This record gives sequence, C-alpha cells and structure tokens, in this order.
Amino acid sequence: MKTKITELLGIEYPIIQGGMAWVAEYHLASAVSEAGGLGIIGAGGAPASFVREQIQKTKELTKKPFGVNVMLMNPEADEIAKVIVEEGVSVVTTGAGNPGKYLAMWKEAGIKVIPVVASVALARMMERAGVDAVIAEGTESGGHIGAATTMTLVPQVVDAVKIPVIAAGGIADGRGFAAAMMLGAEAVQMGTRFVVAKESIVHENYKKKILAAKDIDSEVTGVSHGHPVRQLRNNMTREYLKLEKAGAPFEELEHLTLGALRKAVVEGDTVNGTLMAGQIAGMIKEEMTCAEMIQEIMEQTERLLIK
Repeated sequence: MKTKITELLGIEYPIIQGGMAWVAEYHLASAVSEAGGLGIIGAGGAPASFVREQIQKTKELTKKPFGVNVMLMNPEADEIAKVIVEEGVSVVTTGAGNPGKYLAMWKEAGIKVIPVVASVALARMMERAGVDAVIAEGTESGGHIGAATTMTLVPQVVDAVKIPVIAAGGIADGRGFAAAMMLGAEAVQMGTRFVVAKESIVHENYKKKILAAKDIDSEVTGVSHGHPVRQLRNNMTREYLKLEKAGAPFEELEHLTLGALRKAVVEGDTVNGTLMAGQIAGMIKEEMTCAEMIQEIMEQTERLLIK
C-alpha cells in the first residue's frame, strides 16, 4: 500500500510502532521494520548512551528504516538529539514538548521529524515549524493522553494542515486502519497491539493482562494535575485515584508511580506496576509475530477498502 507516509519514510506498509518507554527497544523496533512497517526505539527517560546502544543494535538486525522517539522532557534530550544525528537515524518522533530547538540540526541531517500532537493548534504550530508530518493521537491511547478522541481529532487535524497526518489511539486491526484512512490519515501508529508481539521483551505477566483485558479495564490517572495517563486497572491505579480524589499533592502521587512502569515491563509486577495500555486492549486476544500482525492487518484493510 502506497501513501504519502510510505513514500516519505521509505517503508512498505503505513504502520508505525509507538515509541513506548521500556517497551520499544531494539528487538521490537527491528522486527516491525523488517516486517515492512516503521519500528521505533523509545528513548523515554533513558540516558543518551543507552539510546546509542539501542540504535546500533537495531542496525545489526535490520537494514530497513527505523526511528527514535524522543521524550522532550528527558534531562538528556539535548544529547539524545545529537546521538540521533551521529548514528544516521532516518526518522524521529517526539512527545512531551516542542522539538523546535532541534529541528534545524535534524533537518540538516536529512532526518524526518514527526511530533505527536493532541490538538489542532499544536498540529498547526508544528507545521509552521517545518516538521514533515504529525501523529494525531486520540485519548483512547495508552500512556500519556490528550482529551480529544481519535475519531474527532484526526479529521480536524487533516483539515487544518497540509502535511501528512498519522492516526493513533484505539487502532489494532484492519477495521481501525481502514477507518483511519477514511478520516484522511496517511498511516496509523499502534502501541498496545505491539506490546504483546512475540518479539516484545515485555514480561509475560504484562502481556497476559492485556490479552485478558475487557473493554472497560483501562483507567485514567493524573487528570487533576494535568498529566493524564491511561493504563490497565490494578492496585496501583486504585490507590492513586483514591489519593487523587482526596486532594493529595502532586509530589505524593508521583512518588507512588516512581519506577512503576519498569516494575511492570521488566519485573512483571501487575499489582503495583504501571500497565500502560489503550482502550483497544479488550480487542487484543492473541500473541503474534510483528510480521503476522502487520500482514493480518493489511489483508483485513484491503478487503474492507475494496468492498
């Protein structure tokens, strides 16, 4: 399938893997790229040296394009931005901030820059700054979220900008992919579906929680202090929401989640860890390879769009 995004990024299928901290490392990124999508290494809060190592290991496993997601709040974001140039990465996606200070350096190096946006205003601002495309991410997504749904956000962003738009949030199969295309998107980004890929290094306990999830099993914490996060309901979310309702200070709430994502991803702590996942988790019932997943989605999409 050819779209503006496949041509821009040099990939076979317009499917991008989300840059999930602790989850999106070189095994997963290389597998997605090898399968014809765009694999992404999630820098998260990691040091620049770790990101460099991840890039180099990905290069050993695939010669196809892949990208790095830069969380702009990372204290080492400046150094990571330079590492991306030095290592010749072809695509950067960004979150949690404005990538403007790095754009000139990245563009001079021929890197395609694609920020995640949660509003029309931010999409327009990014277009004016000179980015190559935007990822319009709806509130259905796992992790840090905005307020607008994918169904409402994507077409409004498509109408507002001239650069290609990638749809994210609540997409896990060919039906979601086809719907995104009908809304005007040129590609989709998926996160939760790739968490349970066979190549994903996520702890089996975490994967089982997603595979067993029902449609109502996600919870949003952090709304009161302006940093909403969607995750699967567990003991940690119950405690967090209880404290949040009681008006606990931001510092106390942050202490509760300190290291909680690592606990879930690496240690398999599904009781007190942060199980970031989107609302689409209730539809995901099978662990597959990235290649099987992408092939299934593209076949479903083709059947739907030909009807």
